[in-house]
Amino acid sequence: MTSAQPSQPQAQPHYPPQAYPAPPGGPGPQPPQARPPRDSGERDRAARDSGRGPAGVPAEDEAEDTGHASARRPRTNARTIPRVRKARLRVAKIDPWSVMKVSFLLSIALGICTIVAVSVLWMVLDAMGVFSSIGATLGEATESADGGGFDLESFLSLPRVLLFTSVIAAIDVVLATALATLAAFVYNLSAGFVGGVELTLAEDE
Repeated sequence: MTSAQPSQPQAQPHYPPQAYPAPPGGPGPQPPQARPPRDSGERDRAARDSGRGPAGVPAEDEAEDTGHASARRPRTNARTIPRVRKARLRVAKIDPWSVMKVSFLLSIALGICTIVAVSVLWMVLDAMGVFSSIGATLGEATESADGGGFDLESFLSLPRVLLFTSVIAAIDVVLATALATLAAFVYNLSAGFVGGVELTLAEDE
């Protein structure tokens, strides 16, 4: 009897190493398949791990460029405080002619206001009976044997009071104009020695 011989494994064909890749579909070892491209997130992570940016730029340069960009970017939520400009000036000279004209007009306006105020005050006191009561008291005090006394109401009549006030206002106009002009001359002389009055002007905030 012959015993059953174990089946020998069939020998696989031997493919020697090839210098050139085999055509697709042919026998022999297949070249490694190309890995599908990774997404942008994987490329960025790989670039950071390797020390370079996404476009081959070193990570340090990329961080520096990012820092400059963030520094140049204006802050929209920050409140900008306007800068108040100031100017320091000096009054070196005053024109006496302009001072005389301005002081003349101002003194005339002040004289008119004085006349109007005195007129209103006289009418208020006369309506309250102040002149009559004071005049009666003075008449009794100054009454003599012949029956004559001091008449205050006739002395402080409205035309006489207005005339006296007008004379005072005219004198005030002349004196104020002359004194203001003289003050301008004196200031110009003193400014030639000490430099004049310094002023600091600033814009309204």
